[in-house]
Amino acid sequence: MKNIRLYILIALSIPFFAARAETDTRTRTMEPRFQTLKVMQEGDLMASPIIELGSDQHISVNFDEIGEDYSDLQYRLIHCNSDWQPSRLMESEYLDGFNEADVEDYAFSSNTYIHYVNYQITIPNERMRPLVSGNYLLQVYERGEPDTVLLQARFQVTVQSAMVAGRASGRTDQGINTEFQQLSLKIMAPREVQNPYQDLIITVIQDNKPETERLLRRPLRVEGNTLTYESMPELIYPAGNEFRRFETVRADYPGMHVDSTRYYGPNYHAFLATDYSRADREYIYDQTQRGRYVIDEYNSSDPNLGADYITTHFTLDFPQLMDGEIFVSGEFTGNLLEDRYRMRYNPERGVYELALPLKQGSYNYEYVARRTDGRGTPSPAPTEGNYAETSNEYNVCVYLRTPTGRADRLIGTAKILSER
Repeated sequence: MKNIRLYILIALSIPFFAARAETDTRTRTMEPRFQTLKVMQEGDLMASPIIELGSDQHISVNFDEIGEDYSDLQYRLIHCNSDWQPSRLMESEYLDGFNEADVEDYAFSSNTYIHYVNYQITIPNERMRPLVSGNYLLQVYERGEPDTVLLQARFQVTVQSAMVAGRASGRTDQGINTEFQQLSLKIMAPREVQNPYQDLIITVIQDNKPETERLLRRPLRVEGNTLTYESMPELIYPAGNEFRRFETVRADYPGMHVDSTRYYGPNYHAFLATDYSRADREYIYDQTQRGRYVIDEYNSSDPNLGADYITTHFTLDFPQLMDGEIFVSGEFTGNLLEDRYRMRYNPERGVYELALPLKQGSYNYEYVARRTDGRGTPSPAPTEGNYAETSNEYNVCVYLRTPTGRADRLIGTAKILSER
């Protein structure tokens, strides 16, 4: 017990490199009646929500509203800098069209115990088209109430004028094949970059989790138009572990990692098999979706409308933390450590528990520990461990910020998979 608590204190004291935002612009829903917010590049589950300016790619924003009736919803776009705070561009400078549009693509659920309305927004569209590269925040609100945001979603538009190459492996400055992974990057900058030591901002995010963002302002060296970033502490990451998985594509039959299913009015419940800490076990490879989830129902031609909401019960057999708390985390939670995702300790059973209403599908998840006093950085290490062999995805973004510019432009992106 003492060793576990000591490990937690050490793990939650890992330095936090990301810049703290002044305004919360994370992808999230603000109202409980809105669920299953999914933001992706249309047609590619494993791609990050990034499209190339002027291409035929689209961003898809999909979400549900629990209930019998639809709401009269509208949305707008906000251009943001690399720190996801609003830039100084006027709407007419970053958008072709009016910055207010109706959410017209909606449909009602079919043959489900829990009734809902499914909405979809596609960007760009006939009414709204980004004109410049950068970070964008889509906000949804009810007609006539633009100051009350119901949900918001991040996506990015790039021009890909900067080429990014790199690698991530267990060979690090802190040892070889231990509990870390380290990245090395080479960026071929375009001619418009006048001063690579001042004009570029590089961000790196592990497995699409915003809290893992690292910020690079100065390269280690510059040779012509090639910038090298390596042997930097910011590029050393805790390796983590493969995500846990479960499937609820059938409501009446236990799927992957589901112990049992039962119907308690008004809907089905899925009881996941009990989870245990993996921090003190050997690494086991598993091919996952790197934290993502997919909506699916085995008998439905359109799972967005045919998948039902199942109350999903998580159980973690783990010693009670006197100075910490544990959350269920993944893309389906927005990687947010909010109270609705916090597990409660059951002293009678000696386990942590949480029940969440989740739409049927295939899910990746992990358990994240956080100190109750708010100090340090939340970490999955106490429950999941860190293994250099873990298959991680690193998203690299290159922003151009000139002395006279009024907005950060996204000029290059790349996805780097860790080597095994």
